[in-house]
Amino acid sequence: MAAPNHTAQQNINPLPEPPPVSEAMARAHRRYWRFNLLLIAALMTIGFFVSFVVPLASGRLASIRFAGFSLPFYMGAQGAILIYLVLIGVYILLMQRADRALQRAREADAVSRNP
Repeated sequence: MAAPNHTAQQNINPLPEPPPVSEAMARAHRRYWRFNLLLIAALMTIGFFVSFVVPLASGRLASIRFAGFSLPFYMGAQGAILIYLVLIGVYILLMQRADRALQRAREADAVSRNP
């Protein structure tokens, strides 16, 4: 059995080169993604706290009353779901604001490139 022939393979359809990006747009993209990752980390930390820390501390939190129920019961019954919905809404609102800021940066970059 012959060894496979490993010759340099020429790419028949090379990938197109990405368009050049200005330094201002590169900074705007880095700022956008840094904000996105920090926001996700913060919201997931809150979700972790609601999902795991509150149930683990339910014995100590049982004396706290909220809406006529003990806090662990309320969080298990409906409070956690409401908090998750709020977290989703916060993410949507803040990312829409970040998207608008990135769009403004893109438009300003386009104007500065084509005066």
